[in-house]
Amino acid sequence: MPAFTPLTPEILTASVADRAEALTGSVCIAVSAPDAADPVEFAQRVATELRTRGRAADVVDLHDFVRPASLRLEHGRTDPYSYRHDWFDYAAVDREVLRAVREHRRWLPRLWDERTDRSARDRPRRAAEDQILVVAGPMLLGRGLDFDVTVVLTMSRGALERRTRPEDHWTIDAVLEHAVLDHSGADADVLVRYDHPTRPAVRTRSD
Repeated sequence: MPAFTPLTPEILTASVADRAEALTGSVCIAVSAPDAADPVEFAQRVATELRTRGRAADVVDLHDFVRPASLRLEHGRTDPYSYRHDWFDYAAVDREVLRAVREHRRWLPRLWDERTDRSARDRPRRAAEDQILVVAGPMLLGRGLDFDVTVVLTMSRGALERRTRPEDHWTIDAVLEHAVLDHSGADADVLVRYDHPTRPAVRTRSD
């Protein structure tokens, strides 16, 4: 069994920033975590830390890359299989964010407005020379996406049930199933036990 070391949230944030800062050119970080872990908030902390060090850093929220409701809700509003396979447009993240920033020096901040179910109508942004993008959201690993640094925030079923909104409890089985079937944590650069976000414990893969 891997060993996990308790860290403060500040040290965890800095350690992820250290990994990204050590890389040159356009850098893409994944923060893969269920919504209960608030991966966007963690990603924003990492981006803020990087900006204080002089790197251009921005956050991409996976919920801004959902598929249209006609596709993601085809089998109902609370179908775990649909949440795992049909909800998020991972191909668009690859095309409009990861490959776009590396190949064309630009990236799209938002593709689709989940609330209104309409195009977000955002324009691509020009990337800085040393641009870092932190993509945050559920089930990012195991999708064939090419990230330079991967962070997985894991939660037990009990923690998910405590921290997930009651109306979203139907997503829990999908999140747990993805973690088991795709071994998303095993291959992460930084694997974090995140049942208590103020008291994370980390297993960092040796390189």
